[in-house]
Amino acid sequence: MDGQLGVNGENFLVPCLLERFLEVGSATESEVPLQVCSVKAGGMMSLAIDNLGGLWMWGHCPLESSSNEGGMWNEHVVALVSAGETYKGEDLVCFSWGGNNHGQLGLGDKECRNHPEIVEAFNQDSSFAVYEVACGAFHTALLTHRKRPSETLESMCWTFGLGENGQLGHGTTQSVLSPEPVKELPQYIYLVSVDCGLFHTSVVSSAGDVWSWGMEKGLGLCPDASYAGRDTGDAVSPIQINGLNGPRFQDPVQVVCGAAHTVLVANDGYKLWSWGRGRSGVLGNGKMIDCYAPTVVSWPPLTEDFKQEELNTVDKEATATIDDGDKIGEKNSTGDAETEKRLSLAMRDMKLLQSKLSVMEKYAGILHGSIFGKPMEEQDIPVSLQNSGSYDIAREWENMLESADRAKLVRLEKFYRDMLAGVKDKLMKKRIQEMIKECLNSSTINRGKGDV
Repeated sequence: MDGQLGVNGENFLVPCLLERFLEVGSATESEVPLQVCSVKAGGMMSLAIDNLGGLWMWGHCPLESSSNEGGMWNEHVVALVSAGETYKGEDLVCFSWGGNNHGQLGLGDKECRNHPEIVEAFNQDSSFAVYEVACGAFHTALLTHRKRPSETLESMCWTFGLGENGQLGHGTTQSVLSPEPVKELPQYIYLVSVDCGLFHTSVVSSAGDVWSWGMEKGLGLCPDASYAGRDTGDAVSPIQINGLNGPRFQDPVQVVCGAAHTVLVANDGYKLWSWGRGRSGVLGNGKMIDCYAPTVVSWPPLTEDFKQEELNTVDKEATATIDDGDKIGEKNSTGDAETEKRLSLAMRDMKLLQSKLSVMEKYAGILHGSIFGKPMEEQDIPVSLQNSGSYDIAREWENMLESADRAKLVRLEKFYRDMLAGVKDKLMKKRIQEMIKECLNSSTINRGKGDV
């Protein structure tokens, strides 16, 4: 059996708490009402995480057998679990269990697991912190960044499992049993989201660049002029997806993959793009055909058109019921048009402000995580800034140091030393470059004098 429920090979018709993680912080007996914080669904199973950190699972799992063949029960699960009772930023440990016929658990072998096991490449002592996971049919993708603060906010994508359609992005169709980085992605980028289809993988960076690899038709990577004479072909390395206005999508939020299609949330959630297989209308663009390049999803509905129709109806009724309706109707129509124009400009300004606030929030969150080792929360905002809108940095710094425990002070000291060492290195490099330039200029001048 494949054990994707993480229990003893049983089927569960109602949610069952996965007891394997009780020792690392989950609780069953608590006076706090349970609340679902996150939910996921596989092919024939479902998962939910509660507000106490408990992992609940229900669905179908085959009974134990002597054979791992058969394939239809090959679902697998990858979970990020806090090493302590509370989440402290970068203390997540990566567990996996279930089907493993192709190494999709990242445990270095092809043996299926009934119970969660730690993926050693991303254990508590790893230099990498995993912040997002995604599972395909027989492969897995992870996003990580280094735990140690660095000058660049870069991240890496790791994949493992079945690779015969290029879904691992390693430049080959070979399968791998342990996590390996996707080396052909550009360096010094920060990936905000990853997801897997059945046989393809997609990622999006904070700058709005989208890359996909794997089964071509599942990606919607239409052969362009350079693929003349070829109708199909798998992408074994990352290929950048271009939108209508160029290679980048504005303010990306998330990328998700269906079995053979991809959806991108962009413009801070105000716009959706989709591409790939279009059967059953899954692309949401009003058509049921395959699209090999991103198309805009018809969301939200065309409310502006509906508004205009309603305004026109009101205008007609008003002019019909008033004797001298021509003049009054024209006046109302002009006023409505002017109001609509102002509302449209106000909405555009609001979206622009929301976009800027979102960028600032992301930037502040990254800085806060690098310094304090945990995501920024509302209670982390200084009291003076919450109450008055002004910020006394000297006073808040003193207050923060006074209230900090030893662990926080040690981390601050380490961050300061690392930052200072980085600045000194940069200054030294710049000084060496200046000295070399001075020497080269001096030698050029002396050689010129010798030629006279």
